[in-house]
Amino acid sequence: MNSLPARFDLSRDFLRAKQPCAAGYRWYLKRQELGSGYQALLDDLVREDRIEDAHWLLTQFGATGELLVLDSLHAEALVHAGAVRCRGDARLGGSLRTGGALEIGDGLRLGPGLLQVGGDLRVEGAVFCEGRALWESDARIGWSVDVAQDLVCRGRLRVGWGLDCGASLRVDGDLEVAHDLRVAGDLVCGGNLRVGGELQVGGSVQAARGICAGGPISCGRHLQAGWGMRAGGDLRAAGAIRSGESLYAEGRIEAGPGYAVFAGLSVPMEDWEHSAYVRALERPARLASGWWGAACLR
Repeated sequence: MNSLPARFDLSRDFLRAKQPCAAGYRWYLKRQELGSGYQALLDDLVREDRIEDAHWLLTQFGATGELLVLDSLHAEALVHAGAVRCRGDARLGGSLRTGGALEIGDGLRLGPGLLQVGGDLRVEGAVFCEGRALWESDARIGWSVDVAQDLVCRGRLRVGWGLDCGASLRVDGDLEVAHDLRVAGDLVCGGNLRVGGELQVGGSVQAARGICAGGPISCGRHLQAGWGMRAGGDLRAAGAIRSGESLYAEGRIEAGPGYAVFAGLSVPMEDWEHSAYVRALERPARLASGWWGAACLR
């Protein structure tokens, strides 16, 4: 999608065509003259604590090609239609939203607001957010990530340390976390899910491709992968365990009471021995599909 030019003026008729709320439009008529600059209007809305109106405006008119460069960012909130590059740390009491990319040379700490990034996200340090996060493209975090509410990444997500999410986590591309990954709600991954340490999820886990964890895997509901699963400890779910290919655990594989373990759901039965094997310390109870044979025993 093409960006708007950095110098983009909003006329009264142009804004009214987007059907703003009555209170917001009255504010605009009081505060702004005809031909007011787009970013200037966003800045005024933030300055007067009309954060939701600023979000609405950016959603309606989209990103610009403007680049804002800062040595550090310490503010209550920021809504910028272009890209933002901060050489140092960023600390905000409320929301941070950009129409384009966001690059932080140190850590990023955000209060109970929205962290929304319209382009690629790059943070050299840690990310701490007391609200929810929406990242529209790829994200790479050098240290840890701690988001209190929902986290959505519509690209690939790579985290250099651990990731804690206090609600649901959705990543449309590959998800790679160097150490532990903990999610209070559901976890949905549109690619490969790789975790260097423990994978602990309170809800369901669904990965379109494979799941690989260096430590144990535990899941509060169903556990499903389109390809295979591998755990460096126990592999447990309170619901069913479903794998398109093989299942491998250094410990035990256990589904919840009344549920079964399925391997090879995407593999012909004649290929199960090689492409849908099940290996663990002992044969899983209620193993409904997959290959368990002498070669699997330790």
